[in-house]
Amino acid sequence: MSDTQVTWLTQDAYARLKGELEELVANRPVIAAKINEAREEGDLKENGGYHAAREEQGQLESRIRQLQELLRTAQVGDVPTESGVAKPGSVLTVRYDGEDDTEQFLLANREEGAHGDLEVYSPTSPLGQALLEAKEGETREYELPNGGTMKVTLVKAEPFSG
Repeated sequence: MSDTQVTWLTQDAYARLKGELEELVANRPVIAAKINEAREEGDLKENGGYHAAREEQGQLESRIRQLQELLRTAQVGDVPTESGVAKPGSVLTVRYDGEDDTEQFLLANREEGAHGDLEVYSPTSPLGQALLEAKEGETREYELPNGGTMKVTLVKAEPFSG
């Protein structure tokens, strides 16, 4: 068993992220040129353009590495078509023990779920792991960051429609 975490993505999200990665890689020479131009301006200690370009390069390379790892470990699938069971790509409505109100969120990777006001919880988070494969009406328990536990009931699970 590997320690690598698999990330669930829809085909659309995979294609979108792959496109972003290709664009970032294509942009590498532009940033390198900016650094070279700024370097030629002289004293690097007081060269704001040089430091800004280096910072931009660092952010670019960080995002490239993040996307490469995400896409390398991605499990591409379709949004679930069935309701009633908590699966990645489902919108879940839950009720926490002792509360009357319900909470709704998308069970997916954060990269998957940049969709308006809908919160996104990873299937690998404590709450996500507890609810994975739960059926409507089922109550599960998960560990809180403070070491305590919380019971949560799956009220509804329905396919996400972005």
